[in-house]
Amino acid sequence: MVLVLVSTIIIFVAIYNGTIDTGAFIKDNDIYIKMLKEKDYEFLLTVKEGENVDIDKHFYKRLKNALIAFAISIFAFMTNLTFINFIISLAIGFAVFKLPYLSLKSYYKKRLAEVDELLPYYLKGLEVLAQHYIIPVALQKSIEDAPEIFKPGLRKLVGRIEAGDATIDPYVEFALDYPVRDSMRMMRLLYRLSLGEQKNKYEQLLMFSHTVSTLQNKAREQRYQKRLSNMEKRTIIMLIVTGGGTMVILLIAMFTMFSF
Repeated sequence: MVLVLVSTIIIFVAIYNGTIDTGAFIKDNDIYIKMLKEKDYEFLLTVKEGENVDIDKHFYKRLKNALIAFAISIFAFMTNLTFINFIISLAIGFAVFKLPYLSLKSYYKKRLAEVDELLPYYLKGLEVLAQHYIIPVALQKSIEDAPEIFKPGLRKLVGRIEAGDATIDPYVEFALDYPVRDSMRMMRLLYRLSLGEQKNKYEQLLMFSHTVSTLQNKAREQRYQKRLSNMEKRTIIMLIVTGGGTMVILLIAMFTMFSF
């Protein structure tokens, strides 16, 4: 443990004096460092911060904060640096590294309710475009008017199609990125429409239209149910407050009468 402490101090002093170029070190080991990046980190960060976000800047900031937290923990345990305390310091550094990612996951899960509500209306617009264009072109044209949360996934989907991926994989990946009600089934329908079989296109469009209408009805019912639940909660709270207030007034009146 003494060796670890001395090594940590020497490395810190070398970095502070510029003897060790951290920028060059990161650049030379960029491939290995980025192995720490979660598979869905870029997608989650793009959903929250927008498509112009600097992914590397945010990732290296996470890494830097984790190293600082680890170093501070080591110095805090300097007088009693045991193996257990060293493991605790590592755990603190790991927790600091993971917290921003977990925050992004939590943010995305909260937004899924919004996705669930917006998806049917986006698909309704896409249905109109699909009647006039082939599916890849319809998807491309739909991006501009799509809800902001869908745009990163749509651009990735269209990009893979334009790169020559004619399989169902891009559609499935989009459905996995936005795992809401019937998203997988809708993407499978879109893929079948993209195959361009004209003799079946009319029937497939009818099926797509019927499914979108069903989703819209479900979303509308869910919205009304949510409003009804909010009204019921407010009514219950009002009744509890009114009843509680009445009981308090009666008790005060009783104590006042008995005191005289």
